[in-house]
Amino acid sequence: MLPWRRLIRPLAVLTLAAAALVAPASAAQAATAPSSGWNNWSCKPSAAHPRPVVLVHGTFGNSVDNWLGLAPYLVHRGYCVYSLDYGQLPGVPLFNGLGPIDKSAGQLDVFVDKVLAATGAAKTDIIGHSQGGMMPHYYLKFLGGADKVNALVGLAPDNHGTTLLGLTQLLPFFPGAEDLISSATPGLADQIAGSPFITKLNAGGDTVPGVKYTVIATKYDEVVTPYQSQFLDGPNVRNVVLQDLCLLDLSEHVAIGLTDRIAWHEALNALDPAHAERTTCASVFD
Repeated sequence: MLPWRRLIRPLAVLTLAAAALVAPASAAQAATAPSSGWNNWSCKPSAAHPRPVVLVHGTFGNSVDNWLGLAPYLVHRGYCVYSLDYGQLPGVPLFNGLGPIDKSAGQLDVFVDKVLAATGAAKTDIIGHSQGGMMPHYYLKFLGGADKVNALVGLAPDNHGTTLLGLTQLLPFFPGAEDLISSATPGLADQIAGSPFITKLNAGGDTVPGVKYTVIATKYDEVVTPYQSQFLDGPNVRNVVLQDLCLLDLSEHVAIGLTDRIAWHEALNALDPAHAERTTCASVFD
């Protein structure tokens, strides 16, 4: 790396960190918002935001820790917001998203029906992080979810699986490793590029008619690799690279879902494209 680039990255981090310290002022204002928070089952969508938003956590995440930033961000802007737990393994608390992904999609199916029944809405929008941005595709393609979902926004989704920086390609050299992963944590095995699940998921095309898709990726993703594998191909698709919106954004795989207000701003645009505002480095203050 050239010396000047070594200087630019720390400066960029400091700049966005400083902005993050200022931005929580809007989070403080959220305390005065009319909603009591997310997973508020008495919340009724407004005319401005007629669809509830379902948040789908990533692997090893859960319905709370993955969304401590984004859920209040959306609630403060007038959305009814809900999050679910899925992919639980017996005897493994808190760390979810480890079960078979087709079964997890069934849990999402049940949860969406619950949200629609509570809110009276005809459709929902979904925002998912990592596996949570990919798993809903199964729901849309195979479980009838396309009739209940307006838009799917993926934050660093492993839509075509991951090579995990090439490490998954080493598994055949360790006898029994693949079988162990498949039996102990099937949700991990399903996410390996080229797995039977990923092959089935993407057979016949990446998308289904009637749903709007947005993928928000970061060049610094160290989990879903290569990061371009996150992109979708098809109508009603928008693939976005964070660094094309803000060159100073150094978020990697985890931060894009947990703390990155630039990514959240772009997700907000996907939920309400009619009132979209350009996403830039300054969006951290929004």
